[in-house]
Amino acid sequence: MKASPPDLLPVPPLEELRQRRSAKWRMHAPDVLPLSIAEMDFAAAEPITRALHAAVDRSDFGYASEFVQLAHSYADFAAEEWGWRPEPDRIVPVTDVSVGAVEVLRVLRVRRVVISSPVYPPFQDWVPEAEATLVDVPLRGGRLELERLDEAFRGGGAYLLCNPQNPTGTVHTRAELTALVSAAARHGVVVISDEIHAPLALPGAATTPILSVQGAGELAIALASASKAWNLAGLKCALVIAGGARMGTALARLPPETHWRVGQLGAVASSAAFREGAAWLARLRETIDDRRHLFAGLVRDRLPELEFELPQATYLAWLSAADGISGTRLAEAVLRYGRVAVEAGEKFGAGGAGHIRVNLATSPELLEAGVDGIRAGLDAL
Repeated sequence: MKASPPDLLPVPPLEELRQRRSAKWRMHAPDVLPLSIAEMDFAAAEPITRALHAAVDRSDFGYASEFVQLAHSYADFAAEEWGWRPEPDRIVPVTDVSVGAVEVLRVLRVRRVVISSPVYPPFQDWVPEAEATLVDVPLRGGRLELERLDEAFRGGGAYLLCNPQNPTGTVHTRAELTALVSAAARHGVVVISDEIHAPLALPGAATTPILSVQGAGELAIALASASKAWNLAGLKCALVIAGGARMGTALARLPPETHWRVGQLGAVASSAAFREGAAWLARLRETIDDRRHLFAGLVRDRLPELEFELPQATYLAWLSAADGISGTRLAEAVLRYGRVAVEAGEKFGAGGAGHIRVNLATSPELLEAGVDGIRAGLDAL
């Protein structure tokens, strides 16, 4: 196999990866290669490890408090990354994006929530947790069904947007988001945009933050975190962001516990990521770009019965199976016969039937081994 360019991010040896204690590496038997849970195998960014080591040396493990610095760090990062700078005083820290979404739905007293599957599976859990009714308007060809969304919005409530889309890797265009905001405004719908993958738009694509869209400020809230782009999910820190005064007033009603439960080390690491992590992030995007093209070639050569389009964002591959094979059945066969863990598409809602999701954030060697495992699963069907 062709060696990766030296400027791409390295991946520790497999024996070292298997010593990790996170869910990705502990959920399955020791002989299983996990390409399922959205965690990355790359070594952490040096500015983050330096900030964490300094906190450890200070025994700085109390309650998180430097939220102003965190908000300014994110605002400065957004301005540099997207040319849009949110007001720091309209940024509220929360434990994670899931907590932020549910608490916002509760504060707004939303009783009806529209989603577009296939989408991050917890979307389907957040809605009943907030005691609301779920309405699904699936993507069509990986894109938002704007006409059908306009019809669905007539019932009011909120729309949970995944921007960019997990698992498809779709980057919604500014034109699409402008049309979405217009439809939401017509029908009094609040847009809650999960932008956890926003920094992971790959070459050829660019994320449009929802709050940078004209007219979104008074009807949209964004959820952001360093957890995906810098692999910090276990440190528990995210941000809820309002654009205008109306949504800012809503955020002021969030229970104080939502920010007091933020992890101190999560706040430290997130501030470091937003403030000093841009160079590492650029290398990460180059590395994922390399992996998505490598994976496309492997699929073409070894898995011709599966269809795969290059994701525009994220480090996740979304494959469709031919001949009516369910994603669940394929994922089970890949695990049993190939000893590789992938995610069944059915977990992502009705729009995910017949698909599997594969994590690309690993080494070329492990990605090739993963493809061989998928091949073994297909051969066993």
